[in-house]
Amino acid sequence: MTEVNVINIKVPFQDQKPGTSGLRKSTLRFQEEHYLEIFIEAIFKSLKDLQGSTLIVGGDGRYGNLEAIKKIIQICVAHKVGKVIIPKNGLLSTPATSNLIRKEEAIGGIILSASHNPGGINGDFGVKLNISNGGPAPESITNQIFQCSQSLKSYKISKIKVPDLDKFGVFSFGLTSVEIIDGLKGYSDLMENIFDLDQISDFLKKDFSLIFDAMHAVTGPYAKKIFVEKMGLANDCVMNGVPLEDFGGLHPDPNLTYASNLADLLLLQKSYSFGAACDGDGDRNMILGKGCFVNPSDSLAVVTANTNCVPGYKDGITGVARSMPTSSAVDCVATTLNIPCYETPTGWKFFGNLLDSNLITICGEESFGTGSSHVREKDGLWAVLYWLQILAVKNCSVSELIQNHWRQYGRNYYSRHDYEAIPSTIANEIFNNLTSKLPSLKGNKFAGNLVKVADNFSYTDPVDKSISKNQGVRIILEDNSRVILRLSGTGTKGSTLRLYFEKFASSQENLALNPQVALKTLIDDLDHLLNITKLTKMENPSVIT
Repeated sequence: MTEVNVINIKVPFQDQKPGTSGLRKSTLRFQEEHYLEIFIEAIFKSLKDLQGSTLIVGGDGRYGNLEAIKKIIQICVAHKVGKVIIPKNGLLSTPATSNLIRKEEAIGGIILSASHNPGGINGDFGVKLNISNGGPAPESITNQIFQCSQSLKSYKISKIKVPDLDKFGVFSFGLTSVEIIDGLKGYSDLMENIFDLDQISDFLKKDFSLIFDAMHAVTGPYAKKIFVEKMGLANDCVMNGVPLEDFGGLHPDPNLTYASNLADLLLLQKSYSFGAACDGDGDRNMILGKGCFVNPSDSLAVVTANTNCVPGYKDGITGVARSMPTSSAVDCVATTLNIPCYETPTGWKFFGNLLDSNLITICGEESFGTGSSHVREKDGLWAVLYWLQILAVKNCSVSELIQNHWRQYGRNYYSRHDYEAIPSTIANEIFNNLTSKLPSLKGNKFAGNLVKVADNFSYTDPVDKSISKNQGVRIILEDNSRVILRLSGTGTKGSTLRLYFEKFASSQENLALNPQVALKTLIDDLDHLLNITKLTKMENPSVIT
């Protein structure tokens, strides 16, 4: 008989935000007594039929990962979970978790990651729940978790000695079995079923050099498994390939600012034909060519336009979806392909119903996330392999592929400006200022064009008819140029103000402008309208994409 303790707590849990699929806070916060345990208890009390079920648990390897997994195993035993599947060393990317949940018909998975946030004792930590379809928990469940977390006064935990996670094996604790597995195999096999790895390998070995930056995060072992072991490439094609608790001091966010060493290799030194990077938990991606950066919105459009190049999608796709702030480049492709294109709020959970109902096959966000029906998460390595498959079939460079795409569909000049870790009072002042001006903007001129839409985006799910309001303030002009403003909840210090700018140029116009030049009027007029530079005391955004 396994001994179970009921631990009483004095201070109610206060940190989770309603409507979010997980909890992301500083590592030090998660180190506090009872903090992780009470949130896991709230998750378990919100899941139906937990007893006897299968649960997947893994993380991105950041500081605190193994300790958290061992605590979760002890709580699983106390709740009589039937089987807990853990990857060796606790390392499991977010898309690999989604695949494993679906493959094992699990009730869900607990992902230990703060995604693209820094790690280490002075960094961040996070816990996210994915449900049985493999995707992030919907608001109906996360709201239950929130309500439960606010009122819980105790949690259950067993006294078992958890085995080390560095060896494969199956261990029994009362009604619960703990299985430590190879976390790489299921995902790499899935990629092998979707792509022609031999064709990609042959292409890369014919004077088309690859460099992949794992940013000392979870995708390092996956990249080595696929690129080195399965495709026979040199081991040094993967840089920063060993997962480290603090990501080697790197900020594991694959963009031009935080992956600057990779960017220099491709854009300045032009040392490689193709470069890519993934974030902390492996769901985001950045694509680079020799002297060429691919905007994530363009990446989604290119992926959608070239499904015929990829064996896993040879029968075509049912539709595509993008988040509202993502550029409408993919809309142009969908129109040509005569397939539906859905516009959703930001957050991968909004794609889940569309994927499960087979309304879409491909989906993506401007925040370096692209995915498809193969899992229910965005998938960084999948996107990298997808691009390589297209290039191998077309036998061209990244620059040639994107230039040809613009010549066919036109170009959506697009940029995102992030003002990170600014005081929440300032971020809210800017946001509320624009919100208050919306009624007076419509019908008047902005950046030389009349404003035809000025609102806060609302979304009605076409499957379950649920309504999500206040998803981002939009200014849409008569020429379909767009300016969007959102407050992001992915940081743990202050607030992040995200500004999005978009302007379409037809294939007959100049397609070679720098996006910041093409969008300058929109950028300057928004700054003039809201006094962003003055209020933030920042001459430039923290990150420009």
